[in-house]
Amino acid sequence: MLLSIALALTSLTTSFDVSGVHVILRQNDANNVVAANLYLLGGARQVTQANAGIEPILLDVSERGTEHYPKNALRRAMSKLGSEIVVAPSADWTMFGIRSSTEVFDSTWAIFADRLMHPTLAKAEISVVKAQYLSGIRQRRDDPDALADYLADSIAFVGHPYAVSVVGNERSIPAIDSAALRSYHRSQFVTSRMLLVVVGNVDRAHIERLVAQSIGQLPRGSYNWTAPPRVPENPTALVVERRQLPTNYILGYYSGPLAKGPDYQALRVATSVLTGRMFAEIRTRQNLTYDVHAPFVDRAATLGGLYVSTVYPDTTLKLMRAAIVDLQQGLLDPVGLKQLEEQFITEYFLDNETNAAQADFLARSQLYEGDYHEAERFVDELKSVTPEAVQRVARKYMKGFRFAYVGDPSKLNLQTLNLF
Repeated sequence: MLLSIALALTSLTTSFDVSGVHVILRQNDANNVVAANLYLLGGARQVTQANAGIEPILLDVSERGTEHYPKNALRRAMSKLGSEIVVAPSADWTMFGIRSSTEVFDSTWAIFADRLMHPTLAKAEISVVKAQYLSGIRQRRDDPDALADYLADSIAFVGHPYAVSVVGNERSIPAIDSAALRSYHRSQFVTSRMLLVVVGNVDRAHIERLVAQSIGQLPRGSYNWTAPPRVPENPTALVVERRQLPTNYILGYYSGPLAKGPDYQALRVATSVLTGRMFAEIRTRQNLTYDVHAPFVDRAATLGGLYVSTVYPDTTLKLMRAAIVDLQQGLLDPVGLKQLEEQFITEYFLDNETNAAQADFLARSQLYEGDYHEAERFVDELKSVTPEAVQRVARKYMKGFRFAYVGDPSKLNLQTLNLF
């Protein structure tokens, strides 16, 4: 049933350009909710370590006043409308989106467009937003999971564009001022960087009118989206943050395939299988942790990984390694794999039931695989993954782990890491 719903929705999806803005529209009259996601493409590749964080800061400052909506008027209008405008920076793009009902979509769009085109960028408001960003960056040292995530990123992306944090760092954020923001806005807020994906009860003519009268009037620019390179395959490495904690946190990544490559779906399945096996052995049978899994980092250049929080890191890592070896040396039962794939498909479509999630799914298909129609072929591609493909990608990619460790290093035998 979920598949038939997905295919029916896909048949209502169209793609077109409006004044230089590439638009994907999925008409969905099942509800009166409209999600409009504008993707400012490039992400980490648009900035450097010196100005990292500038794009999301600019968009967040725009909430505090625009040419046609002073700060208090803007907030009163949004409260009255009951809509939401969201900012979500990521490694491949910054998503600037609307969550609205059909009835107030035009009014919400007017504020959204003015924030994008005519932010006031008052110095006092910039200072407030910068302080919020700096506070968030500094607070990650107080959360062992957030710290492990930051340290794992810092060691996994050496030599890759993703090494630049799109939310900034403690040096870049203080250096961002109104002049830098205005210069960035002039040069980077161009229609060639924009992909607009709309899902909801709204038709093409409606979207064409809104875009042409607003964001389509921005400069064209000369941006061209291309996929980033694969994350480099590097030797196994470890970064340690010594902490006296009740448990120890381990997160490690390895380089995966590009999302447009033939191994993409197979590695996604392989990490899911590995998660299930590790949970059954390490969590359920041996009770060594509350949380163990094999993350799959879904970007244009993917990563796979291992995560666990445990009092017994050395023992747990050996069990994790044994689970990987078992995946690399043995073949999955075909019937069990098909059941896993069906479960994965069901969960994936349940996760993508909202209009906003469908918009993101379409954008990823367009950018990662070059065609939004790939969203339609997602199920068939997943079902085509074989036991042999899972074994192959486990052998090919699950190596050269780059680990972050937060906890007591005396409980970790460094020789164990050589197994990875």
